Amino acid sequence: MRLEYFQMIDRVAALEGEAITVESTIPDASPVFEGHFPGYPLMPGVLLVETMAQASGWLLLKLMNFERMPFLMGVKEAKFRSFVGPATPVTVHAQRLHDGSGYAVTKARIEAGGKRICDAELTLRIMDFPAPELAAAMRQRGQELGLA
Repeated sequence: MRLEYFQMIDRVAALEGEAITVESTIPDASPVFEGHFPGYPLMPGVLLVETMAQASGWLLLKLMNFERMPFLMGVKEAKFRSFVGPATPVTVHAQRLHDGSGYAVTKARIEAGGKRICDAELTLRIMDFPAPELAAAMRQRGQELGLA
């Protein structure tokens, strides 16, 4: 996981049908932890939501053969059940619930050590890639993750 570059996913562990499981490790050190919180570093909840959104996005990109780009548009029913700190390995599960009218809905959750950390229902807008550079970068990163 590279927080400063918003690369929240380290590797794809499984892709089955309309579900994906990805793995990542919270970095041991990051400027984010200097302020969140001094002496008690925790991964910010908003970055956990971003991690679930990215897992959902990679699932949708693969299901669409990297032809269109999903953008996070909504978060519903987000629940945070525990904290995670530096150097914690996490597993993220995402499943497509609905796809149509230019939007997709996923259900995602993050676990650490077999314990649920958070979960949410996410809405992503499906659009044409707004720039060829973005399409190329997503395909490249998808290959690095083992998706393309």
